[in-house]
Amino acid sequence: MAVPDLVTGEEFGRLFEIFERTAFRLETLDVYDVEDEREEMSRFFAGEDMGPEWEDNPWVRSMTDQGKQVSRVHVLASPLTEYLRYELAAYPGNIKAGESIGIVDRAEQAAEGLPDHDFWLFDDRDVYRMHYTEAGAFVGAELLPADRLPEYLAYRSAAQAAAVPFAAYWERHR
Repeated sequence: MAVPDLVTGEEFGRLFEIFERTAFRLETLDVYDVEDEREEMSRFFAGEDMGPEWEDNPWVRSMTDQGKQVSRVHVLASPLTEYLRYELAAYPGNIKAGESIGIVDRAEQAAEGLPDHDFWLFDDRDVYRMHYTEAGAFVGAELLPADRLPEYLAYRSAAQAAAVPFAAYWERHR
């Protein structure tokens, strides 16, 4: 099987600068191994102050202040992993910055018709399938061919229809 061309690093980051209207993410992993988050995770689990970025996420704000819509649905299963407890605790700051977040908890509901992998959908036009190591480290994003777009638009619709708004989920599971 051929290895796909993957977008990584600054090239991947640039996608968030150049999209025009909408960015949607489907998240499916229980753990993401993000080197830049390790120190922050340690502070979180030590009960330390997380700082102003947790109150109003500047990365999300950089997009929503331009009138762009950012949304995600996170498919997970309770009980939450330590990583998910950390990640979900940061979501209120993303929401304050303008991101729309929904949760599909497989322990509480079926998640029929959703893929078992993460993706980003930009402007209802470009789909990037995310690739990770088994430990959850980001390997790269694969731009899928245009003929796959209807499939991923349907995944987004199904995920959004099944998702519970984050605030309602968090109130029950915090």
